[in-house]
Amino acid sequence: MNALAARRRHPAAIAVLLLLGLLVTGGAYSFLAPKDANAAAPTAAADDVAQGKDLFIANCATCHGVAAQGTKSGPSLVGVGAASVDFQVGTGRMPLAGPNVQAPQNKVKFDDAQISALAAYVASLGPGPAIPEEKYTTVIEPGTPENNKAIAEGGQIFRVNCAMCHNFAGAGGALTRGKYAPALEGTTPKHIYEAMVTGPQSMPVFNDMNLTPEAKQKVISYLKAQENETNVGGLTLGNLGPVSEGLFAWVFALGILIGCAVWLGKKAA
Repeated sequence: MNALAARRRHPAAIAVLLLLGLLVTGGAYSFLAPKDANAAAPTAAADDVAQGKDLFIANCATCHGVAAQGTKSGPSLVGVGAASVDFQVGTGRMPLAGPNVQAPQNKVKFDDAQISALAAYVASLGPGPAIPEEKYTTVIEPGTPENNKAIAEGGQIFRVNCAMCHNFAGAGGALTRGKYAPALEGTTPKHIYEAMVTGPQSMPVFNDMNLTPEAKQKVISYLKAQENETNVGGLTLGNLGPVSEGLFAWVFALGILIGCAVWLGKKAA
């Protein structure tokens, strides 16, 4: 006991205890922390990376720099990951034709193999979100109680995190300074997932610490269920809410009232 007490009073005892505490804490965190499914891209073939570099220099280096480290005309792409390239190029937003407040969806300029090569090259520059696994972009089909519950949960997540910009039905909406949240109808599940993990334009990033891959799949499934749902109310007016509905009601109702008043006036005369 005396020997143990003497060691506890040794000047190095505190440092040893702190070191052991840090090792235990770090080991426990690395074991228990949730794994980010998008953090590490699979190793790409050297040929794909080389082809992607050639495509990048020919089509992207003017704005993003020869080494993709950014210029005054475009941001650095080091660390943005393959998912960002696949989303931006796969939706035709890049290459951008000219300076603009926001890059709109456009005609896709490259085929799938070229997009894959560009993504592989950018992914080789630094770690970033990878293109999602197919199991997380597979739409959950409604029908069974379990699937219906998952879709309903996706709707709840969407309304809490996304509806303030994209509208409750994913119809999009205006933002500040000329920017806008695009409509989500017709967007592929893979591109919706990639937008969530990369945060394009004014959109925040929803990594796996914010929303798990399973939660993202539920959100995608909700949006696709919305697209396929029969509208029992008739004309949707773009699902833009009370502004478009109020304008429609005001213009047409006023027109009907004026028409009725004119008709009654002629009849009375």
